[in-house]
Amino acid sequence: MKAAMDNGKLKMDNYQLSTINSQLPKDWEIRKLGEVFKLKSGDGLTAKNMIEGQYPVFGGNGIAGYHNQFNSENEVIIGRVGALCGNVRKINTKFWLTDNAFRISKGLEYFNSNFVVYMLNYKDLRSFARQAAQPVISNSSLKDVLIKFPKSIEEQKRIVSILDHAFEAIDKAKVNAEQNLKNAKELFESYLQGVFENKGDDWEEDRLKNVCELKSGTTISPSLERNEGDVLYTKVRDMNLPENEVEINTSSRFVNSNEIKTNQIIPEGAIIFPKRGGAIATNKKRKIVSPTIVDLNTMAIIPSKKIDKNYFFHWFQLFDLKSISNGANIPQINNYSFDDVYIPYPKSIKEQQIIVRQLDALSAETKKLESIYQQKIDDFEELKKSVLQKAFNGEL
Repeated sequence: MKAAMDNGKLKMDNYQLSTINSQLPKDWEIRKLGEVFKLKSGDGLTAKNMIEGQYPVFGGNGIAGYHNQFNSENEVIIGRVGALCGNVRKINTKFWLTDNAFRISKGLEYFNSNFVVYMLNYKDLRSFARQAAQPVISNSSLKDVLIKFPKSIEEQKRIVSILDHAFEAIDKAKVNAEQNLKNAKELFESYLQGVFENKGDDWEEDRLKNVCELKSGTTISPSLERNEGDVLYTKVRDMNLPENEVEINTSSRFVNSNEIKTNQIIPEGAIIFPKRGGAIATNKKRKIVSPTIVDLNTMAIIPSKKIDKNYFFHWFQLFDLKSISNGANIPQINNYSFDDVYIPYPKSIKEQQIIVRQLDALSAETKKLESIYQQKIDDFEELKKSVLQKAFNGEL
């Protein structure tokens, strides 16, 4: 007998379920989520009728506000929409629920609620979401999700106790690794700060605009954009591509050099950054290493012959773009924003290059440490998945 497919997920009939049940540990069973639990969407509460009150309002994106009515305590909710779509939480206080989440309204009385949270998070309910502008899961998309569990609440509690202790230890180790990762980054930033603060007698300090050229992005007709070309057409979002973490090596769009003006091309050695909107706060700065043009939301700084391009890049990493953006509703950086920005530098290009070599060496060692700590963090997440897998295969 064949299994049917629904939304990329395997659906099983009663014959297959009974076959799998026979392979489970003693006193365990496998059931469809819709057979065990009844899900109820929120209480129709919207932003318009939220008022200040004693009890928190929960929805797909967490606490949304307050209201003077509530549901009972110790309930399990499932995020339905948005960033926390599929996220399962136990609420330990009286609360109100928006339509951005489900509440388990029936069936929970036969389970330990903490066990249910572990069990449903293990199932990754977000993977059953309909992917639109934002992910959304429906009651019907969850009803055929298969869940495995021991029928004994005491056994569920035993598993919860093991998972609680294991996750507490894993989370503690993960916090230590995250702190070590943060320390490694801060150590390099501290050293970098010291380099530019401890200026010698052979240093100068000048307005940035006197030793660098500021160049804004350009508008390109959509008809000139290509999937391939000899010039990268870089937009702010392209700075997020994995290959562009430090240098702009690729882009989502391209242009051909024979179809644009030469002066639109940003030269090699320039640094680009966001000049408009919330992206300014990300402080992204990227090196230009091949022919590139940028859009109007992006600006470039081109060091003159007085400033080594790599020296400038290191110095610019410490510069906070937010400090020069205007206070309008939409933050903006213009050429005049740099009028009072000064850059310190050794008069000798060779001295600048010596500093660059020292910083590059330290940066390389720092990145090795960061890689080690990041791998540890990733390993802890994998360990959690492994422990959960054992738990819901009845192997704990």
